[in-house]
Amino acid sequence: MDSKENKQENGSVNSDLIADSLRVDARNRRRDNTAKNNRLWLWLGILVLVAILLYALFSMGLFESMSSASGN
Repeated sequence: MDSKENKQENGSVNSDLIADSLRVDARNRRRDNTAKNNRLWLWLGILVLVAILLYALFSMGLFESMSSASGN
């Protein structure tokens, strides 16, 4: 009888360890995916800011040449 009870206890312990390791793996994958998404959003934000800066610089230059504010 004892050997059957030990096997059942070992089985439940093993299943608990497997469940815990799966939870840890899932948490690590989620953390990695979140970091990748954050990096992508950061780069997208940087590209948008650069585009806005270039637009502002080109539009100022265009308006300056149209209004002859440069003195020529």
